Amino acid sequence: MRIPAWTEDELVLAGALVVKNGWRELRTHDREVQELSELLRSLPIHTSEEQTLPGFRSADSVSRKTTDFMTNHALYTGKATRCGKPTLLMIDAFTDREAEMLQAAAALEEGIASGELHRIAPQPDEVDETGTSAIEGRLLVRRALARERDPKLRALKIRQVLRSGRVLQCEVCDFDFARAYGDLGQGYIEVHHVTPLYVSGTRETKLDDLACVCANCHRMCHRSRPGESWRTPAALREQIRKSARDARH
Repeated sequence: MRIPAWTEDELVLAGALVVKNGWRELRTHDREVQELSELLRSLPIHTSEEQTLPGFRSADSVSRKTTDFMTNHALYTGKATRCGKPTLLMIDAFTDREAEMLQAAAALEEGIASGELHRIAPQPDEVDETGTSAIEGRLLVRRALARERDPKLRALKIRQVLRSGRVLQCEVCDFDFARAYGDLGQGYIEVHHVTPLYVSGTRETKLDDLACVCANCHRMCHRSRPGESWRTPAALREQIRKSARDARH
């Protein structure tokens, strides 16, 4: 059995370490490297067999990963070390939206320290059909999906919409389950966080944080591609408009 490749979650934490260090590598003996090594070895991502492999997320391997971040950054003038595409995409993410990615790292650290991310069971769709999860990390996707699937929260959101006199339909594409399926679809809709949880933090979810979406749009909101995060309903609406404009031309 080989040591598993670094996941997005692990790369977020390593990248944050490098950014906070001024895009400089950290050595094996550095306290931050030792602490991150211990943290990575505790994440609820890899199997127990993988976690016991010699060298699994050792301080040496963490230090090497910080070197990858430093030497593959656009401003580095020396020779770059060889690393995989996920690391390069994470470097781009930290370069393009540093504050946001540092928030994601802080959310991961908080969720791990509190034990919350260890208690959430793996969720369907936290990894898509290509094996990709959001660049902020699978554990944050897992947290978001688990909260969105909370039946109490969904019921409260539906009640809020109906009491306001609005039609219960997808806020992205206007699909109405009741209109399409009759009694079978009456009162049905899915919910999606308007703001990713790594941005809003771990505060209690408010109903205004949620959008009503159909199953298709919900999947597209969460669907990740290399280097891309899950989407807000507003971003997905714009994607639909753009696709329609392109089709007309």
